[in-house]
Amino acid sequence: MRHFGHLSPAVRDRLFHQEPCEFTAASPARTLAAALGATLYSPATRPRLADDVLKLVGRGVVSMVLCLEDSIGDADVAAAEENLVRQFADLDARGEELPLLFIRVREPAQIPDLVARLGPSVRRLSGFVLPKFTEERGVPFLEALTAAETASGQRLFAMPVLESPELLHLETRTETLTGIAGTVDKYREHVLALRLGVTDFCSAYGLRRSPDMTAYDVQIVAAVIADVVNVLGRADGTGFTVTGPVWEYFRLQERMFKPQLRRSPFMVGRAEELRTALIEHDLDGLLREIELDRANGLQGKTCIHPSHVLPVHALSVVSHEEFSDAQDILRPERGGGGVMRSSYTNKMNEVKPHRAWAERTLLRAEVFGVAREDVGFVELLTAGLPG
Repeated sequence: MRHFGHLSPAVRDRLFHQEPCEFTAASPARTLAAALGATLYSPATRPRLADDVLKLVGRGVVSMVLCLEDSIGDADVAAAEENLVRQFADLDARGEELPLLFIRVREPAQIPDLVARLGPSVRRLSGFVLPKFTEERGVPFLEALTAAETASGQRLFAMPVLESPELLHLETRTETLTGIAGTVDKYREHVLALRLGVTDFCSAYGLRRSPDMTAYDVQIVAAVIADVVNVLGRADGTGFTVTGPVWEYFRLQERMFKPQLRRSPFMVGRAEELRTALIEHDLDGLLREIELDRANGLQGKTCIHPSHVLPVHALSVVSHEEFSDAQDILRPERGGGGVMRSSYTNKMNEVKPHRAWAERTLLRAEVFGVAREDVGFVELLTAGLPG
């Protein structure tokens, strides 16, 4: 699979200076963590889940979570597990390209049980999402995952969700973060990424942000994100990929929106016509939050609607200017440090302070590609919209 692989080769050639690379579920963890992109959640109860998964591949989805936790009722868990086993068998029998598939479980015992029940179709599973992760609660999940991996012979990744009240509350946050850090470090080879459960954070205080507000406008939430990145997202080799929070609004009508985008001069600024269209379709807040995610050290995003996938991926493509800066900073002859004017002659690049940024940028360029010099967000987004 590859990002924007649902587009024709001719369209990709028109859009990209450097096309996104191909990867598989067997690729190195570093590549997969960077490539998660918009991870789309779906309730495990959907009766035509296999058909849904294959349809979404055609819309550019490369990672999905099939949820047995908050998205379904307590009384539906057994039926949802049975449905998952059937749907995985169906997907395996079809033999078509699939996104990275993860199952969000409720309890550690579900992991070995599901892996055993999946049988040969477990080869289509990339791992499990672990809810309300803390040191105390997380260790049994990770022990169950590693045991299931050994028993099945299938590489299985964990994606812990950081959403517990102990992490949110100020008096327990430091101790909780320290415990989480020690736990995920111990199981580092199995932890693909850490996910933020911002909806649960808001719930603890009876809050819900409106479509014109980002998670960073909710100060309690923004403080937790900052502390999580501070402890768990460092660029010194000790950190992990931390993904962006979910965006809850999805009234975007893609077919109606596409002509509006094409008429709008996005490349020369946020024109009022475009901004009005974005606000009307609840996309403006999403775009601002994606930009703030990256500015605050987060990569990828949890998504609950297919209309969010293309905006997340379009804004993940590395611009030609970013790519030029990163390449200049990482040139071998610059290993000793120093400062230089950028190739675009609009900024100074400092080799040592900007090295970690440049390395992350080139990894993102590898998996999401580099846009041509005259290609911007609108072109990347509209190329993938239906109709």
